[in-house]
Amino acid sequence: MTTVTLDDATTLPTLRELEDAASLVHAVLPPTPQYAWPLLAARCGTEVWVKHENHTPVGAFKVRGGIVYMDALRRARPDVVGVVTATRGNHGQSVGLAAARAGLRAAIVAPHGNSVEKNAAMRALGVELLERGHDFQAASEAADALADERGWHRVPSFHPLLVRGVGTYALELFRATPPLDAVYVPIGMGSGACGVIAARDALGLRTSVIGVTSTAAPAFARSLAAGAVVSHESTTRIADGVACRTADPTALAVVARGAERVVEVTDDEVEAAMRALFADTHNVAEGAGAAALAALLQERDRMRGRRVAVILTGGNVDTDVFARVLAA
Repeated sequence: MTTVTLDDATTLPTLRELEDAASLVHAVLPPTPQYAWPLLAARCGTEVWVKHENHTPVGAFKVRGGIVYMDALRRARPDVVGVVTATRGNHGQSVGLAAARAGLRAAIVAPHGNSVEKNAAMRALGVELLERGHDFQAASEAADALADERGWHRVPSFHPLLVRGVGTYALELFRATPPLDAVYVPIGMGSGACGVIAARDALGLRTSVIGVTSTAAPAFARSLAAGAVVSHESTTRIADGVACRTADPTALAVVARGAERVVEVTDDEVEAAMRALFADTHNVAEGAGAAALAALLQERDRMRGRRVAVILTGGNVDTDVFARVLAA
């Protein structure tokens, strides 16, 4: 198993590094839009901008990190022939797309019972998909073993290069909107939230960053409260993109330092937000993708009259699941 490292994992990327990453990302995909939707504003009682990361070639923000990570890997380790990672779907699609562009083989490990349509999307990118374990953590441990067995490079779920890549969506957002009072961003392993914090700090803004986790996947929130990594099983039925059992300590340190607070949302609130996004914007959001709006709706009285952004991190929800949510 090979590694790509940086000297200090808690050091956030500079503006120049984010702009260099944006050049790499924009060679593959254009900047995604951010729109202020009037119906959402009426629903939330505040000006609401939605950053549409559901509009990338893989339907989620993760692709940005994969592009930047794989570029660095190719330059640092030209001898690498294959990569291995673990995923619930969006990270795997990111690695699959980026690996194919770099001429590398990719083996992706997902837990049993993973999204059927996310699995199909990964296979369509040419990856070797293996199902191992009952949750993401078990799949991650299986990916470690597979990388050792094959001698392939193990792509982590959180890494400063991934933060540098996904931080480009926040750079786009902050430069395209009027000054924002707050940004709500979902937290799984933490690259998205850390990317928003990095872009805000690099631009010298005072925008509050508010992380969002699930009450049914509380490992990150509990770890933040405890000041140390606390593992906890996930039981979320809808927000698989934030369903980590063990938080990353580097992400914890960055969020503890750079976020104003973390809001926990229920599965019912997430599903209500999925319906709201479809009704008010006609955009499809997966569970984790709707979590930011769910948090804003929970805090609508607190945020009334302010200018707020929510990150719609992805739209990769299975058809039957989305149909059930809409019918509720």
